[in-house]
Amino acid sequence: MNFNSAVKKYYENPNDETLYSVAEELCKELKLGEKLHMLSGHKFFLRNGFDLITKGQKYNCRPCLSGGVKRLGIPPVAFSDGPRGVVMGNSTCFPVSMSRGAAFDDGLEYEIGSAIADEIAAQGGNYFAGICINLLRNPRWGRAQETYGEDPFLLGKMGAALTRAVQDKGVIACPKHYAVNSIENIRFDVNVLADEKTLHEVYLPHFKACVDAGAVSIMGAYNLFRGEHCCESRYLLKDVLREQWGFTGFTISDFLMGVRNAPRALKAGLDIEMPQLMHYATLPLDLKLGKVTVEDIDNSVKSILRGLIKITPRLKYTQKSVVACKKHTDLAERAALEGTVLLKNDGVLPLEGEKKIAVIGRYANKINVGDHGSSSVFAPYTVTPYEGLCNIYKKENIVLSEGTDFSAKENEIKRCDAVILCVGSDYKQEGENLANFSKSDNVTEKAMGGDRYSLRIPKEEVELIHKACRSLDKVIVNIIGGSAYVITEWENEANAILHSFYSGMEGGNALAKLISGKANPCGHLPFTMAKSEEDYPDFLFPSAKTRDITYGYYHGYTLLDKENKKADYPFGFGLSYTDFKFSYIKAKDCGDTVEISLRIKNTGERDGKTVVQVYAGADGDHPVKLLKGFKKLLVKAGETVSAKVVINKDDLKFYNPDTKEWYLADNYTFFVGQNSEDTKAVTL
Repeated sequence: MNFNSAVKKYYENPNDETLYSVAEELCKELKLGEKLHMLSGHKFFLRNGFDLITKGQKYNCRPCLSGGVKRLGIPPVAFSDGPRGVVMGNSTCFPVSMSRGAAFDDGLEYEIGSAIADEIAAQGGNYFAGICINLLRNPRWGRAQETYGEDPFLLGKMGAALTRAVQDKGVIACPKHYAVNSIENIRFDVNVLADEKTLHEVYLPHFKACVDAGAVSIMGAYNLFRGEHCCESRYLLKDVLREQWGFTGFTISDFLMGVRNAPRALKAGLDIEMPQLMHYATLPLDLKLGKVTVEDIDNSVKSILRGLIKITPRLKYTQKSVVACKKHTDLAERAALEGTVLLKNDGVLPLEGEKKIAVIGRYANKINVGDHGSSSVFAPYTVTPYEGLCNIYKKENIVLSEGTDFSAKENEIKRCDAVILCVGSDYKQEGENLANFSKSDNVTEKAMGGDRYSLRIPKEEVELIHKACRSLDKVIVNIIGGSAYVITEWENEANAILHSFYSGMEGGNALAKLISGKANPCGHLPFTMAKSEEDYPDFLFPSAKTRDITYGYYHGYTLLDKENKKADYPFGFGLSYTDFKFSYIKAKDCGDTVEISLRIKNTGERDGKTVVQVYAGADGDHPVKLLKGFKKLLVKAGETVSAKVVINKDDLKFYNPDTKEWYLADNYTFFVGQNSEDTKAVTL
């Protein structure tokens, strides 16, 4: 049997029994050396990419290969990173995942996944490692921009949509980083502790949602969990992933530092060491010494074969012309429009008609689409805020002042109809920790990513906001960054505030359309913006005397509810240029589901979109409310529409750590609204 005959046999009767059978048969055809070759990447990832001489290559500029056996036609795993697009080549740079989380639209995420899969296939890949679904526990986390938010249900819905999309196109989906990964600067040695209830209800549901959606690969995390590296944790990789969830695919390590001990990792269920043979180089000797068995090796080989057999036959290698094609760049702009959140508006927005506008700040005309780590996408072009405004209002009507001192152009700026301040963060202040030894967020230091020491806008930018609000009329602040900020010291001074995240290659055009009223803001916060940095859970930096941290049951909006605190801007919050009224809210028991029905009236004069959010709460030691359903709807001006949100009862269950079973509470209250604090309660 070769790979093609195994695929043919599987697709004659595609079920798990057949899949296991053909993988078993194919594995028997492999020699020991071929089996071992299947278990590691081919080369050091920097050799695969960055080249100081040509300056035209970078990390993952072509697929990072692992495994493959030519003799039997078994293809290699051809890895491409993410998640804001395809890291290879000059691909479409979509808004970061956090922005897409703010869109609250899993249908849109499916479209983005389909586009990403096409661009991977066009560049020779068959594997997408860009489904980052780590929960945002504290906004200090440097890689927050790569995930979808603080809520497990939202993470699961968005991650599952991306998983289905890429695999429907024949590209293997890889959710990451499994699990409890949400601290960057000490990611290699932080040891996370969490009780069973917290782990299964808060930090794992979104991974299970992706497994249930069909994901055939999972990437382990760098950090430790209960004293074991995640890539060497039998509890995570076998007990939970395979035995409890029924995962049939294969696992890979995070790059370079994921594996520390080959026998431990292999026996725990870690199938592929990436990006090259390092610790797994000892496996032949480990086999002779009895530290591993042929059965251990075969188990991993069969897992890899199952994933390849199940998904890659669907793959159709597309033409390179699909990469960053107009359809995809238009999609990138639409994603930026859907994800931008309007936090405040005293009536100054939109700026319609012929206007003279000043755009100032560090990021007014700077390419700033996210961190420079493994998720960095090199788009063929990027539209800055200044360029986008020039496209809408004409270049001669736009006054540009870069940096944090607009004194040289102050008189000209004062004659403008409005001023837009572009502030926030960039790759120096937050992102994957590549070489960050800084002890502050000072952007003048030679830092590269890492966690944020402060949740506030940098001091010099706060001073810029104060000065602008004192001396100029109609000040609009556009926050650019990966997650939540504490903005209490200046928010009352600004006339309007937008949070546009890192909005991708078409972000400037999207911002201009929102500012001008050509589009109506409809993003909703995928996290809580608190009034104080102390309202978030504790966090660890390198200076801490310990590397142990306990992740508790409450965080984000569930923690504020428990402590009876109000957010500055609650989870799910987002304004529009129109208003919506919810009425006739009802809950109906439909057996395996609960159906929430309501009417939504657009009471304004503009068409707009809102997000119906359904939360559920139960008596006992549980959060007051948890997101369990959402739906984004377009409602035309003056119209009323009916809507239904269906809640799966399995999503309402709680975990009993003693019996290791899930159960339904006796009674539930459902909360329906446009954010986590502005809701109406309804019972069955």
